[in-house]
Amino acid sequence: MSSGTRWSALPCGRRRKWVVLGLWLVLLLVAAPLAGKLMGAENNEASSWLPANAESTRVLDAQRRFQPVETAEAVVVYQRPGGITAEDHAKATRDAESFTTAPHVVAPVVGPIVSADGQAMQTVVPVAVGTTGWNNLKPAVDSLRATAAAGAPAGLVTHVTGPGGIAADQAKVFSGIDSTLLFATVGVVIVLLLLTYRSPVLWLLPLLSAGAALAVAEAVIYLLAKHAGLIVNGQSAGILIVLVLGAGTDYALLLTARYREELRLHQDRHEAMAAALRRAGPAILASSATVVASMLCLLVAEMNSTSGLGPVCAIGVVVALLAMLTLLPALLVAFGRWVFWPVRPGYGTPEPTKTGRWARIGAWIAVRPRKVWIGTALALAACTAGLTSLNATGLSAAGSFTGTPDSVTGQQVLAAHFPGGTGAPLSVISNAGPPLEAVRQATASTPGIAGIGPADVRGGEAFFQATLTDPPDSAAARATVDRVRAAVHAVPGANAQVGGSTAVVLDAGRAASRDNRVIIPLVLAVVLVILAALLRAVVAPLILIATVVLSYAAALGISAFFFAHVFHFEAQDPAFPLFVFVFLVALGIDYNIFLMTRVREESAHLGTRRGAVAGLAATGGVITSAGLILAATFAVLGTLPLVGFAEIGFAVALGVLLDTLVVRSVLVTALTADLRHHMWWPGRLSRATPPQGSTGE
Repeated sequence: MSSGTRWSALPCGRRRKWVVLGLWLVLLLVAAPLAGKLMGAENNEASSWLPANAESTRVLDAQRRFQPVETAEAVVVYQRPGGITAEDHAKATRDAESFTTAPHVVAPVVGPIVSADGQAMQTVVPVAVGTTGWNNLKPAVDSLRATAAAGAPAGLVTHVTGPGGIAADQAKVFSGIDSTLLFATVGVVIVLLLLTYRSPVLWLLPLLSAGAALAVAEAVIYLLAKHAGLIVNGQSAGILIVLVLGAGTDYALLLTARYREELRLHQDRHEAMAAALRRAGPAILASSATVVASMLCLLVAEMNSTSGLGPVCAIGVVVALLAMLTLLPALLVAFGRWVFWPVRPGYGTPEPTKTGRWARIGAWIAVRPRKVWIGTALALAACTAGLTSLNATGLSAAGSFTGTPDSVTGQQVLAAHFPGGTGAPLSVISNAGPPLEAVRQATASTPGIAGIGPADVRGGEAFFQATLTDPPDSAAARATVDRVRAAVHAVPGANAQVGGSTAVVLDAGRAASRDNRVIIPLVLAVVLVILAALLRAVVAPLILIATVVLSYAAALGISAFFFAHVFHFEAQDPAFPLFVFVFLVALGIDYNIFLMTRVREESAHLGTRRGAVAGLAATGGVITSAGLILAATFAVLGTLPLVGFAEIGFAVALGVLLDTLVVRSVLVTALTADLRHHMWWPGRLSRATPPQGSTGE
């Protein structure tokens, strides 16, 4: 027995399947309690998202010498259009005293400060962020809002905004992300599996396997976050759920479809599963290896949030792979053929895919392959015109929510009555002594600066803050940061650096742009190598990579058009193109691998043109089902009230549908049928003698 045969028989032997099931049961008993602790291990501090070497990150680190407790300013805003009254001012003064007792608030509370037009007041409340990131902000801001609203004179409107208020509203979204995404994704997967299998029982086995994979993956990631320094934040934890359930279900569909085929060829279900693993296993392994390699490419990102996402997703995919190649086969074999009821695949019955819908589509493509692929490629190229609407320059606070939370309304009120940068100042660190006054003068005289605060001098260093005239999340404010940096960097001997929330946004955007330029070509190169090794050819991988890039550009173009003209989103996050690319390429290659490994298998004895038709007939249904499930799971991200997640979910879901319904099933099949044996150059199949009876080979 070969090593491949022994491996394929491991989870489906008559006795070994029970051992595999027992091992997974023990593993789940250990993993479940650990998985539940993952949210508590998330690191949502600014440093877990920012580029490690950015100037704003260095300022954050230096600030700790002046402010040992990292804080975020929550700004309580009071507004009365007719003018603030004495009663209003007394209320705000009492509130300022009460704010000091709110959870995680640290002294000093500044205010109330009345605006120049006399129609608004603001009180700045520092909230200790601590090691848990924004988790402290939600209870603090909830308390501030309750205090400000309680007993307010009639007509006085209150809001809580500033960096602390906005982050608290974001934390409110992320606090329910795990349960929201989990329940929504599971619901979608159940419905689509029922429609795919048309069986009241079979859908449960892939879902149980994917759920087990998610629990184990979360446990592993928790242990690595707790003891090995792996950075996990709310974003990566949320995407992990979607990716594991989506990719795991994809692998389950491919294996189950092949198992169903083999049950018609083998009387013994254990032999059928061994054959299915032997034939489908390499494609699933190659597919997961491609996803894992693509995700690990994110490790070279400058953005910590991007580089941390890579290993988290890679671990999830590896565990999903193990579950689908061990747990799922053992479950399927243990349940027997009846699990497919009411359409049981009986031994010796004909395989329906050979004469089904996809067989007819493949036959139609094979008659006119060149016209089909040229027409399809031109249609996809036309979709890329929407890229002119792409605006991946970053989202403002107001534009980052699909709705209008209190912090966004408060920010608008604040900007209407106070300098735009109030509550989110720039932070300047420099050497103390003679250079300090020059740095302060250079900062104050820079256009876009409304004023500067007093300097705090400690141990040869000085720290002060400067208020921007423009809203802190605006392009004008980011331009001011560049001007201030240029001015203070020019002061001799000052070693001055500029940070703050606006500088953070600026540095993050530039790091994301750099990551786009570096990681996208790297992922393409890695995927190309894996495809070349799997297909033992050069031409086929190059063509498949070209179709993936075309599919990505078309999906991005359509998405950008919808974002700008249908959903009226303000913009996209700078990392949006990279995230969509990595997910679409890594997951889109799955379907390339599923299709082309089967086409290669069929081409060995049918010839490439007939092999392309046979491969599409055998895999078209399962690829379509897998694509629908994966697209639906990513679309679930749109249930979160954050524009960034909604945009990623929409673009990836659309791209997966394009990939499965158009690119894989039509474009790649037509290209393969047109190029025939040249597709496999310089491999053995490109030199093989066409089988007797094959035409056009």
